[in-house]
Amino acid sequence: MILNFGPQHPAAHGVLRLVLELDGETVRAADPHIGLLHRGTEKLIEYKTYTQALPYFDRLDYVSMMCNEQCFSLAVEKLLNIDIPIRAKYIRTLFCELTRIRNHIMAVATHALDIGALTPLFWLFEEREKLMELYERVSGARMHAAYIRPGGVALGKMGRGSGFGKRDTKEGKIDSFCASPSLLIKGCGVMLRGSGIKWDLRKAQPYDAYHLVDFDVPIGTKGDCYDRYLCRVEEMRQSLRIVDQCLNKMPPGEVKTDDAKLTPPSREEMKTSMEALIHHFKLFSQGYQVPPGSTYTAIEAPKGEFGVYLVSDGGSKPYRCKIKAPGFAHLAALEKVGKNSMLADIVAIIGTLDIVFGEVDR
Repeated sequence: MILNFGPQHPAAHGVLRLVLELDGETVRAADPHIGLLHRGTEKLIEYKTYTQALPYFDRLDYVSMMCNEQCFSLAVEKLLNIDIPIRAKYIRTLFCELTRIRNHIMAVATHALDIGALTPLFWLFEEREKLMELYERVSGARMHAAYIRPGGVALGKMGRGSGFGKRDTKEGKIDSFCASPSLLIKGCGVMLRGSGIKWDLRKAQPYDAYHLVDFDVPIGTKGDCYDRYLCRVEEMRQSLRIVDQCLNKMPPGEVKTDDAKLTPPSREEMKTSMEALIHHFKLFSQGYQVPPGSTYTAIEAPKGEFGVYLVSDGGSKPYRCKIKAPGFAHLAALEKVGKNSMLADIVAIIGTLDIVFGEVDR
């Protein structure tokens, strides 16, 4: 029997249409169909300045917003050949690890829901809300922050703490989830590490402040759904370790580069300097010029290796932008991973792939 799984099915995680060929309840073939969300993000970016392109990255993997911003910002900084202040590097690392926790909370909670456990969703979304409050305090937005930018971060100050990271959050909630075993997959991120391969770009090619913090890389032994679940839970613990170190080690200082041609001046500067006012106007109307060149820059996003290939022709808009999304590669492996499993296993596998369609069908 040929069966359409999704896109309306709640376990399809967005707009996935999976065409399944079934023999009873055994899956003989699984063909993922995408195209329902497609909005041409990469082509749109080529018609925007580098600053205007940044918010598009928030809307790719829309549960790992600041990690996407970080990758794009690092790519632009490579082309510009600039370094950012150490405080900005710590802030980026801090918020990207908070983002990793947010991502894994969503992944574990929705996966548990897919396979029949309702309660973790309520527990975990309460904790996720606290992290959204931290996003809101630094950017004004709970999700699409546009906070990490080429040259540093938008702001360096944050209001009072939200209560996230208290003892009950660290030790009680992270230990309270459930999942279900299935099959082997190798890709990147947790998918790769869950199969026993110890590869993490934060260790292999450190960026921002990752070379200044200490953390462990958890790996699995069987590469099944349960291993991937365990890796995500342990990664949340390691992220909390990194957050603690960032807060304790972060030095005072600037949070963005002092090059007026790249970062906008403050309101105070614009009140006293016509030059600052002109720079502000030109930055937001024309953008800044980026020297000709190309770069592929990758980070260890919560779902795996997220990469940005940028080509500059010397203008203020990217000549070419190509995004490498981990979810796309993992979804492509579903046909091989899901073959000869049961129909119920397909739901568990999709949940543990941690698919978000913003980056898959970009």
